[in-house]
Amino acid sequence: MTAQDTGSDSTGKPTAEPAGTPRREPSLGRFDELRFRPQQERARAPRSPRWLQRLRGWSWRWILAVLMVLVALLFVLRQPVAEWLWPQTRAERLRLQAAQALAEGRLTAADGSGARELYAAALALDPDRADARAGLDRVGQAALAQARTAIARRQFDRAHAALALAEELTVPRAQAMALREQLRRNEAASVGIDQLLQQAAAARAAGKLGGEGGALPLYQRVLELQPADTAALEGREDTLADLLQQARARLAAGNLVAAAAIVHGVQQADAGHVELPDMLAELGKGAEQQRRAADRALRRGQLEQAAQAYGAALLVNPDDSEAQRGVQAVAAAHAHRAERFASDYRFAEAEGALAAARKVAGASASQSPSIAEAQQHIARARQVQRQSAAAAPTAAQRRRVTQLLAEAAQAQARGDLLTPPGDSAFDKLRAAQAIAPRDPRVRAASTRLRPAAGECFNEALRGNRLVRAGACLDARRMLEGESAGVRAGRSELAQRWIALGDQRLSAGEIRGARTALEAARALDPGAEGLAAFAERLHTAAAAGDAETPRR
Repeated sequence: MTAQDTGSDSTGKPTAEPAGTPRREPSLGRFDELRFRPQQERARAPRSPRWLQRLRGWSWRWILAVLMVLVALLFVLRQPVAEWLWPQTRAERLRLQAAQALAEGRLTAADGSGARELYAAALALDPDRADARAGLDRVGQAALAQARTAIARRQFDRAHAALALAEELTVPRAQAMALREQLRRNEAASVGIDQLLQQAAAARAAGKLGGEGGALPLYQRVLELQPADTAALEGREDTLADLLQQARARLAAGNLVAAAAIVHGVQQADAGHVELPDMLAELGKGAEQQRRAADRALRRGQLEQAAQAYGAALLVNPDDSEAQRGVQAVAAAHAHRAERFASDYRFAEAEGALAAARKVAGASASQSPSIAEAQQHIARARQVQRQSAAAAPTAAQRRRVTQLLAEAAQAQARGDLLTPPGDSAFDKLRAAQAIAPRDPRVRAASTRLRPAAGECFNEALRGNRLVRAGACLDARRMLEGESAGVRAGRSELAQRWIALGDQRLSAGEIRGARTALEAARALDPGAEGLAAFAERLHTAAAAGDAETPRR
């Protein structure tokens, strides 16, 4: 092959291509066919979920630790989970435990581990299984067996307890009655009836009629053992008569509570005692007297005495509706007193009065509107006090208070205590109190106006101007709070409204009589004669409604 053919000379160096041969560009292969994706397309490429990425990053040691914890939890909670999934498993376990307790003689237990309680729990879980019911029957028979053993061993207290359990489990009545009779005979022979009778007679002679070691419980004990014992029957009869005599003495001394307690004890011992009806009638009269005394105490504002007297009346007759209403009225009065204390920011007294209202109301305290209103009033007063403390009166407010007090003094000098509305002395003072209730000048002005308020009330009553008297009483209450004078004035004004209502009712003015009734009730819900007047008004109004269609 020649050099010309190979494109090189004799030295081996490349030479130029012959003329007419096409030029070939240098190349790196097929590099120009490569394609690169833009960054946006790479970002849109699907990725593995994050949880899978985190899982891939976990060490196999952590995974093994989690699996071991799960296995341990399943082992510890296997029983609760099984009982939740399969309730019959728990019922079966309870029946097995009950059978074991029955075999060990543990028939009942306060902590629920007795055979009776376990069988009852199993029956509650699976009421259709008869073996739990049969287990309870076996417990009853075991209780009878324990009672027989205790009687034979003269363990009479244990015998009574076992027999009571058997009767609760509804063992055959004939078996229980026969065993109880056997227990009574053995116990009577063991106790010594003659000795008990002697002790009872000695206690009665010493005047110890009731209580532990007294004549009545001793005679009752003998009659439990020998119901037909003549000496015990006669002794109990005489002892009950002595107790009723004591009750009469207590009642005569005004101690209705003690008398009622004695009479109730006699009722429990012998409800058919011959002297009991007369004694109950005397108690009823005493209860009525106590109720009237409670009404008077309530009108005078003596709430503690009123509550005590109403309670005594209810002890005699728990269904006494008038005494029940009286108790609620006392609770309402305590609640109103709490509101008045709160209005003066005397929160310790307010809380005490509210606690007294709850105590008097008892179980109905949560349903008492007056107690609920008092609670809300105290809460609002606390909020107002906080706001007042946070924002002391400004200079402009102090100047306004000065102006209002001056205008109140001018109105008082003119005799404008209540009128005209908005410009009266009391209205000016009330406005000053709203701005600065603790300002010494406001308190001093209130003290100066008190005599005028009292005279305003008395003058209105003398003129039988009851509406004005009520306004004067409100002003007096604003100045004095719930003082004894204000309470007495409220009661007196309520009586005037009742008298006016009677006049209107006699004249056939039903509407006027009803207005008077509402005014009296708002002043004093426990006013004497208020209930009777309300009943007369109700009867007259009903009769008027019945006659209307005929006309």
